[in-house]
Amino acid sequence: MGRNIIITGASSDLGMAYIREKGQEYTKIIAHYHHLNDKLIELRESYGERIVPVQADFGNSEEVRNFIVAIKEADIVPTHILHLAAVPAGSVRFHKSKIEEYEKMMQVSLYSIVEILKAFLPAMQKARYGRIVFMLSAYVKILDPKFAAPYVAAKYALLGLMKDLAAEYAAKGITVNGISPQMIETKFIRDIPELIVEQQRLAGPLQRLLGTEDILPAMHMLLSDDAAAVTGENLAITGGNYIL
Repeated sequence: MGRNIIITGASSDLGMAYIREKGQEYTKIIAHYHHLNDKLIELRESYGERIVPVQADFGNSEEVRNFIVAIKEADIVPTHILHLAAVPAGSVRFHKSKIEEYEKMMQVSLYSIVEILKAFLPAMQKARYGRIVFMLSAYVKILDPKFAAPYVAAKYALLGLMKDLAAEYAAKGITVNGISPQMIETKFIRDIPELIVEQQRLAGPLQRLLGTEDILPAMHMLLSDDAAAVTGENLAITGGNYIL
């Protein structure tokens, strides 16, 4: 069996950076995207049939199910899953947040990966091998997040799922881990007020936001066989910045 990876949110800056660095290590890359962009098209042209792009709006449960069907119809059995799909945090005071924001955050971040894992974990268990990594957030590692209650609630739910799966599948050759980075300089932060972004840029010892190059080594390690004994861990990447 080859090494096949599902990357949700593959069209994100972080998803494309991972494919550029590690794509050659996989037989097939299921590259989920919501909105196709030129950079993902270029990667598809570079990697040819190795990349299988699949469109789905993870905010819609039926499209999540169609995404799973498309993978099964392509007869691809994943050995690795990198879950990057998320709704940007934004900045909103709690009393102004709407229940629909919580529902969308949970659908995209949590419910989608629950359905995907229910579909493909049995094959990993049968093979006694799997590497799963969730993109979490520094919000679940450090004190006092604020103005992002829907986002924080969804990330804590995803953290709980990660912990539970790690415990259940530890004896079956499957590792499940999380990465919790501080703010990353990508298009994902476009809805966050510039004042907050600038505060984050200046708050830590690095005097800058994190870049994708700061996150990729942790992703590489946790998805590799070098991390066979690492599961249930949530790795913080903050650059020494513990202030939100």
